[in-house]
Amino acid sequence: MGLAITAAALGVAVVASLATGAKPIPVSTVLDAFWSFDPSATDHLIVRELRLWRTVVGVGVGAALAVAGALMQGVTRNPLADPGLLGVNAGASFAVVLAIWALGLESLLGLVWFAFGGAGVATGLVLALGSMGRGGGNPVRLVLAGVALAALLGSLTASVTLLDQAVLDRFRFWAVGSLSGLDGEVAFQILPFLAVGMLLALGLSRSLNALALGEEVARSLGIGLRTVRLVSVVAVTLLCGAAVAACGPIGFVGLVVPHAARVMSGADQRWLIPACALLGPTLLLVCDTIGRVIARPAEVQVGITTAAIGGAVFVAVVRRVRMAQL
Repeated sequence: MGLAITAAALGVAVVASLATGAKPIPVSTVLDAFWSFDPSATDHLIVRELRLWRTVVGVGVGAALAVAGALMQGVTRNPLADPGLLGVNAGASFAVVLAIWALGLESLLGLVWFAFGGAGVATGLVLALGSMGRGGGNPVRLVLAGVALAALLGSLTASVTLLDQAVLDRFRFWAVGSLSGLDGEVAFQILPFLAVGMLLALGLSRSLNALALGEEVARSLGIGLRTVRLVSVVAVTLLCGAAVAACGPIGFVGLVVPHAARVMSGADQRWLIPACALLGPTLLLVCDTIGRVIARPAEVQVGITTAAIGGAVFVAVVRRVRMAQL
C-alpha cells in the first residue's frame, strides 16, 4: 500500500514538472504532447524537447541519491549517513574540478568517469579510516572520517576554483546542483550506471537486513561482510558518481528520503530500497518545481530548494519517529 501511494505521488510530481516552468502549460496540453504530438505546437515542443529530459534525469538522479543514502545507512548502521556527510559528493566534486582545471574537460561523458573515481576513492578512504583501531567500523568514527574528508576535499576544491577564474565560471553553476539544461544525451549516458547501481542495491537487501542485527549475527548467518561492504561501495559509487556528474552535488535527498521511507515501508531493506527509489525522485522533482515557481521567469536551483525543504522534512520525520517511540 505504501509503495502504491508513493508511486502515485511520483506520477503527480512528474506531471507537475512537465507542466511548470517560465511558461505554465495546462495538464491536458502536456498529455496531448505525448498522445497527439503536433510538431508545430510550441507547448508540445517545450514539453517534449525541454522539460521531458529534465524530468527523466530528475527521476534517475533522485532515485540514485535516495538509494545510495539507504545503502550507506544500512552498511554503516548509522542513521546520519548519506553521500554528502560521508564525503562521497565532495570526492566526486573535487575530481570533476581537477578534470576541468587540468584537462579542460567539459563534456558529461568525460566528467562522469572522474566523478566515479572521486566518489569511489572518497568512499574507500572513509570506510578505511572509520574502520581503523579497535571496534572496527564504528558508526561515529565513520561520520567523523566522512566529515573530515569532506572538509578537506571542499577546501581543495575551493582552492583550485579560486586560482583559476575560468574553472570557477564553469564549476560554480554545476556545484550548486541543477537540473536545468539537461537533454536526452545526458539521460542516456547516466542510465547504464544508474541501472547497474540499482540492481546491486536490490541484490544487497537481504544481506543488509542481516547486518542490521549486528556483525556477529550477520557472520553467523553466512554473510560475507567484506563482500557486502565492497559491493555497497561499488553501488554507491555508480549511483552518486552518475548523479553528481549530471547535476552536481545535491544534498539532503540521501539523508531525508530513507528516514521518510522507513516511516512508510518499515526497516526491511527489500521494501525500503524500492520505496527510496520512488520517494527520492518525488522529493527532487517537487523541489525543482517549486524552484521554478518562486522566482518565475527565472528559477532557484534545485540544490538550494532541496536544502531548504529537505531540512524541514527531516525535522518532521524525526519528530514523528520520536513520538511513535514514546
